[in-house]
Amino acid sequence: MAKIRKAVLPVAGMGTRFLPVTKSVPKELLPLVDRPCLEYIVAEALDAGLEEFIFVTSRGKDAITDYFDRNPTLEASLEATGKLDYLKEVRRVGSMAQVVSVRQKETLGLGHAVLCAAPATGKEAFAVLLGDDIVDSEKPAIGQLMDVHSEKGGCVVALMDVPREQTHRYGICDGTMHGDRLMHVSAMVEKPDPAEAPSTYSIVGRYILPPEIHTILRSTPRGSGGEIQLTDALAVLAGQGKAWGYEFEGLRFDTGNVLGLFEATLHFIQKRPELAGKARELIQRYGG
Repeated sequence: MAKIRKAVLPVAGMGTRFLPVTKSVPKELLPLVDRPCLEYIVAEALDAGLEEFIFVTSRGKDAITDYFDRNPTLEASLEATGKLDYLKEVRRVGSMAQVVSVRQKETLGLGHAVLCAAPATGKEAFAVLLGDDIVDSEKPAIGQLMDVHSEKGGCVVALMDVPREQTHRYGICDGTMHGDRLMHVSAMVEKPDPAEAPSTYSIVGRYILPPEIHTILRSTPRGSGGEIQLTDALAVLAGQGKAWGYEFEGLRFDTGNVLGLFEATLHFIQKRPELAGKARELIQRYGG
């Protein structure tokens, strides 16, 4: 199985749950402690060995690619004023990833975003990482899926067991378990009513996709919400016996809403010894 080199990051969403700040600031650049949420995603992918990053953007999202670019004027200013610690960080971010950008001119869903990236991914399997889902794990979550793909091929989706009353928020998988974590997926359904959900295994934020997904997406009609749903295309692969799900090891945080971002902040700040003690003091001061 060929090595997976490319990662698609769909970042064209409007971030309405964070308005009004997202009127001018992409939600993916909102800070999680002292780094943008998106940097955690890119770092995970780099740790897994991914090399090229395709950002699927929209109007007003240029700041995302700018963040991962070099800024010689800023670097020269920091160097001239002796702010060398800041200079080190700016240069680190500017050189951490090889980034290209493609524009999603209409927000027609995740499946459409993946299809927009087709010219950049070409005829090879690739990873997809959603910016709202941040996973803290010993081994990168996307790397866990890459291991499954190297053995099984096809598509691989990240699974998380959720309460049945929450199944209407996710794509849900059904299939046969092979051990404790691996599912051979036979069916997928997008955001089912809890009473009709075939299981409680939801798809969350990480995918390995084969190149034929583009052909399937081009013939996929609009589904839930009038959008081209990636889950509907993956269901075709499931029907062909080419879909796998893996219940990843790690803690997942949904940073696409205010309380989810706050929870993630509390978690990651506790991992910073220079900040954790003072953070606990502040929480206690304000009634935590």
